[in-house]
Amino acid sequence: MSGAVIQWDEQGPGNGDRKIMGVQPQIDYETLDDLGLAARIVARDPMAVRLVTRRNNQRLFRAAWSVLKSRPDAEDAVQSAYLKAFAAIHSFRGGAALSTWLTRIVVNEALERRRAGLRRTARLTGGGVVVMEEYRDKLMRGSMNGTPDDSLARAQIRQMLEAAISRLPQDFRLVFVLREIEGLSVEDAAQALGVPPATIKTRHLRARRRLQQDLAPDLRAALEGSFPFAGADCDAMTEEVLRQFCAPDPNSKGATDHD
Repeated sequence: MSGAVIQWDEQGPGNGDRKIMGVQPQIDYETLDDLGLAARIVARDPMAVRLVTRRNNQRLFRAAWSVLKSRPDAEDAVQSAYLKAFAAIHSFRGGAALSTWLTRIVVNEALERRRAGLRRTARLTGGGVVVMEEYRDKLMRGSMNGTPDDSLARAQIRQMLEAAISRLPQDFRLVFVLREIEGLSVEDAAQALGVPPATIKTRHLRARRRLQQDLAPDLRAALEGSFPFAGADCDAMTEEVLRQFCAPDPNSKGATDHD
């Protein structure tokens, strides 16, 4: 019986013992729309959680890094934002794309962490010292190995681009990463950041002007590989979210298996 799942009665699948208790269609997760995926996540379906996190990990990491400028802090912010988003995903109504909805939650999480960090710094320093954040892990090296043909020049170009972007003011940097690197439209970026489209256009233009000297046309192709977050890093993020979100609640009686 192709495309269906046969459930056996308690006697098992022996001769004469087969009984169709119910026929459940298999789910093609790749074809589910955003509301369909959200419904599966509400049911704590690991397959849906895995698909959504793998589709969005890199964009959300880049957005968080744009605020925090720290790889470990950005990873923590994305993981925390996923857990908050999935816990509240029953409220997702599809007014914006699921990826846009997640991006806004991650940006808010990163901004709150940055504000909390500044408050802690102010308390420790008496509020009068400006702390200059170090640009760490300049190459933002992910786990996707390059080929032997990858040259030192390309690594230097990437380093230059990431260093230049990191020096942009936060508002400009976040818009630039979402528009130029992630390829979001003006409308999607505006929804993700909760600002008017005109603000996105203005910040994008000003960011580009500040980067004119570093972003010559022949370097634009290097942007696609900037701030990689894939391979083992991406998988580790997905599995950790699955572990925390989909693990059976020890306080609940009787776990329910999901299809």
